[in-house]
Amino acid sequence: MTFAAPLEAKSIRFRARSFVAFTLTPEDPLAAWLEGLDHWIGNSPGYFSGRPVVLDLNTLKPDVAAIESLVDVLGHRGIRIYAIELDGHTALEPNLPPVLVGAKEATTDGLLPGRKAREDVSGEGKAEGRAPEAGPGGKAGASKVDESEPQVAPEASGTLMIKAPIRSGQAIVHPHGDVIVLGSVASGSEIIAAGSIHVYGTLRGRASAGALGNKGARIFCRKNEAELLAVDGWYVTAEEMEGVSRGKPVQAFLDGESLRVATLS
Repeated sequence: MTFAAPLEAKSIRFRARSFVAFTLTPEDPLAAWLEGLDHWIGNSPGYFSGRPVVLDLNTLKPDVAAIESLVDVLGHRGIRIYAIELDGHTALEPNLPPVLVGAKEATTDGLLPGRKAREDVSGEGKAEGRAPEAGPGGKAGASKVDESEPQVAPEASGTLMIKAPIRSGQAIVHPHGDVIVLGSVASGSEIIAAGSIHVYGTLRGRASAGALGNKGARIFCRKNEAELLAVDGWYVTAEEMEGVSRGKPVQAFLDGESLRVATLS
């Protein structure tokens, strides 16, 4: 007589993971808000590709049918909604993204205890130059990073030093302070930092400083060939810098509610 050895059930491991998602907050009139969003997408094609986006509907407060329509409209613009924020709801229709409950907003000081009013992409005047805002988590941007990442050396102060050039397709995300790049930043790459960004070579990709609400953040580079520069969400594109600051050493900083790009002597 033979006996089969008892099978040991293999346990399933569940792990928690946090990340930064971009938040879109539609406002009335929706047509004007979508027009502002189209302006942003036109200046930065593919910006939302592969990124998790949270749709904050606490300002608009639409009904379920309007939510379905809006999610579909955004999907046709290449924006995939990861989750929805809507106070007073714990679930929507099965065909809609899940409702995000208890989300916390990330800032340079950490996570806020609850949601606060945010300025996001809107159709009103100044908002045409406002980039999508970062949302909850700890690993910003959520753009997939190339497997062979540049050599980085995090400093005790929260500064991230990158000792090699950043290649096209790579994304460097640092939600804890400044980013220093000793080499160049290739076209098609991206840097997102909670603090300032310093590039000691040519900056050809996209750079977003003060991504978690730091209005005092700045961007410095030895040669400006950037596709886009942004500080605290306010941005300028390559077309807007053409003939003014392209090919020069510059710093970008907020001056009131506009982004200035000034040449360095």
